[in-house]
Amino acid sequence: MNTKPLTMLNFYSASTRIVNTRRGITECMESALGNDIADCDLVMIHASLGHDFKELIDGAQQLAPRAKVVAASCCGIVGKEGVSETMKDIAIMAIKGKELGLSWVNEIYGKNSYEKAKEMAEDLYRQQPGTRFIYFLASGIDIANDQCIAGIESVFGPDVTIFGATSADNMKGVVSYHAVEGQVYEHAAFMIGFADPDLEVSTQATHGFLAIGEPLVVTRSEGHYIYELNGKPAWTEFTQRLGLPATATCGDSIPIGALAEKLSPDLAKEYGNDHILRVVTRHEGDTMLYATTCEPGTQLWLTVRDEPLIFNEMDRMVKEMDGRMNGRKPVAVFHADCLARGRFLFNRVLKEELVSRMQFPFSSNGNCPPWLGMYGFGEFARLGGKNTYHNYTTALYTIYRKS
Repeated sequence: MNTKPLTMLNFYSASTRIVNTRRGITECMESALGNDIADCDLVMIHASLGHDFKELIDGAQQLAPRAKVVAASCCGIVGKEGVSETMKDIAIMAIKGKELGLSWVNEIYGKNSYEKAKEMAEDLYRQQPGTRFIYFLASGIDIANDQCIAGIESVFGPDVTIFGATSADNMKGVVSYHAVEGQVYEHAAFMIGFADPDLEVSTQATHGFLAIGEPLVVTRSEGHYIYELNGKPAWTEFTQRLGLPATATCGDSIPIGALAEKLSPDLAKEYGNDHILRVVTRHEGDTMLYATTCEPGTQLWLTVRDEPLIFNEMDRMVKEMDGRMNGRKPVAVFHADCLARGRFLFNRVLKEELVSRMQFPFSSNGNCPPWLGMYGFGEFARLGGKNTYHNYTTALYTIYRKS
């Protein structure tokens, strides 16, 4: 068990594939915390859609009455025990210590993302004005993620590190769930602020996709709504380029429909790729709901996966992150992965190899640090010194002690 004094934040994690929801959350809590469950201050839960989210948070709350409990849906989980993508996965990160805050909102959509994120950030600032970095988790369906970043930065400034993910279903793009304060919501978001002055976080993301062909040009859009591509109805033009019928759903397009926006040369060098990727998780008729604001004139390339590049860039990213820490090992790792990079991209053996290769450099004597990962719709990580939203990436967030 971690022996650091509890004036500091201490992290504990566990995951399971147990089918019964109450038994599953109980096993995770007991495995992570042993006999100290009641001393927990925060429990973060990721779970796939086969679980009852009300029962998840009620079960955790019963075991840890004083803790704040939050949960979000995903397409699969990654823990120190490994990776799993079934309909019955649970992973938790439990935290002890007082140097943190939690805020949340309901009914957050693309049209009000800035206002809702700012509202959350203001509440978090009142709780923990010394917040150093923020874990942010929002619904992955109908949200303008760049506006969420802007809303948070309007309160905390651009130097606060925002990391996290967007929640998901099982790649249908229909609904995702957040649970907080004993209730379950479909369009909520929460943020956790870390104010422990002895902690720092390092974030980085990678994807390994290649842009191909002639770009689609956004000819009519507003905010994160794209109405026309190449002067034609957006969804019809997009699905035709993918070789799908116009009746296709986002569940059909997400595994093959990563869209690429070109990066500046300096960002491309840092990123290890010339493009940043975007996903379409919802459409309303011929209108596409993009993951971020998309201005008319934006060029969007279709992409293909490059398996050797995916593995090589993963190794490069992990080596760079480990090298920045001068021999220190993380006290916790948060991990956001795109659901299109799980079983829809790799077979089980390759997927487990990829996860093993990202966990090994951060382990000590073969022991993986507390680790909470999810397969969701999107990822937040810094790029070029700025908070940035990504899609179709693996993003890692390693938390270290300064001393």
